[in-house]
Amino acid sequence: MPARANAFRLARRLIGGLTAALAIGAALAGTAAAGDKLAYFTWSGYELPDFNKSFLAAHPDGLETAMFGDDDDAYTKVKAGFHPDIAHPCYDKVAIWRKAGLIQPIDTGRLKNWDTIFPVFKALPDLQAGDGKVWMVPWDWGNTSILYRTDLVKDPEQSWTLLWDKRYAGRMATIDAVHDTPIVAALLAGVNPFDLTPAELDKVADKLREQRPLLRSYTTDMTSVEQSLASGELVAAMTWNASATTLKKQGVPVEFMKPKEGMLTWACGMVLLKDAQHVDLAYDFINSRLEAESGKQLIEQYGYGSASSAAFAEVPKADLDRLQLPADPEVMLKSTVFTGPMKQNEDLAKMFEKVKAGG
Repeated sequence: MPARANAFRLARRLIGGLTAALAIGAALAGTAAAGDKLAYFTWSGYELPDFNKSFLAAHPDGLETAMFGDDDDAYTKVKAGFHPDIAHPCYDKVAIWRKAGLIQPIDTGRLKNWDTIFPVFKALPDLQAGDGKVWMVPWDWGNTSILYRTDLVKDPEQSWTLLWDKRYAGRMATIDAVHDTPIVAALLAGVNPFDLTPAELDKVADKLREQRPLLRSYTTDMTSVEQSLASGELVAAMTWNASATTLKKQGVPVEFMKPKEGMLTWACGMVLLKDAQHVDLAYDFINSRLEAESGKQLIEQYGYGSASSAAFAEVPKADLDRLQLPADPEVMLKSTVFTGPMKQNEDLAKMFEKVKAGG
């Protein structure tokens, strides 16, 4: 899940990020001081009250939420001085937050439903902090793939190469995030996206340069992408599960592809900031998020997977089949590419910005 700007705008974005961070931080700090609210920093759409009903029942005016475009954006703002209590990055970024000294371990002994989290997520290596503690509490997972109009793209090959198809030049979009589009480019270039040599990085760059003139946009604004797919302005786009769920509910003829190279699978969750001012509220919030009802709402409303097995037990199998979600994420991971930490993340990010700017 993720957002970035073109390379020639990078410096301006960093300055803007700092300004925004200070502005958001000041607003939240003032609110927290006045109402003793938990400050939660997350993706747009994850602020829904359905996801933390028991927290709001116990603390009716106890939550203040700020949104970020992607977790790189979130990291930049927190590092620049914004101080939420809880943030919601994805797994592949957790080590970066930890190494920067931004987060503190979370005591799983204080989590009422820790045992309901799928073992595959609890066992992720960069999550373990020792002595029954973790750096992130997994909460959601999902897939990244191509969402395409079945009436405008007839019987496409089930492959990521669709987003490189010259027949649809100017009518395709891709996600503006290092852990999405460049990973796919690496898969198509035949190299390991999570550990690239300099020569392999060049191959990924060449693949991205090949794609650039064919795209209408790089974006993380899924609302605009969904609107453009619905109108036919776009015929295909890289999206997350939620966009497929949304458009199918609207009756738009779309399909969420299962590329032969593998969909991307990601997992995200809650981290506790090192200087969190409301630690007890933070644990109340995380406990609320781990309740079966919370995960059920996530599954049914967005088509994402919950990290909680108890949540899946609340959703009818017919609904899971319709959403193309297995009741056990390990089943999904056998045929998808799991988005983990990338050793050359910084080099890949710089290269991606350069390519988007035409370099």
